[in-house]
Amino acid sequence: MRTRVKDCIEISDHTSLDRLITTLVAIRDSLPESAEPELKMRGDDVFGRRLSISYFRELTAEELELQAKYSGEVERRTGERRRAA
Repeated sequence: MRTRVKDCIEISDHTSLDRLITTLVAIRDSLPESAEPELKMRGDDVFGRRLSISYFRELTAEELELQAKYSGEVERRTGERRRAA
């Protein structure tokens, strides 16, 4: 099972284009082939700007266990609400 991960990269107001390109290429090369990465610019002049990179990755065993646990809990509570109504 895959999940979408978001990572934020802070960019100073005066970053060279070459440095930014080098950083983005390194990030892209470190991702798995099936990651389907997306890039968005967020922020404003007051709080600053940042690049937000999101991509897919496989869930770890611990994450799968937690997801199974909590999705079962949500289903159980939903069933209780339906019976109470």
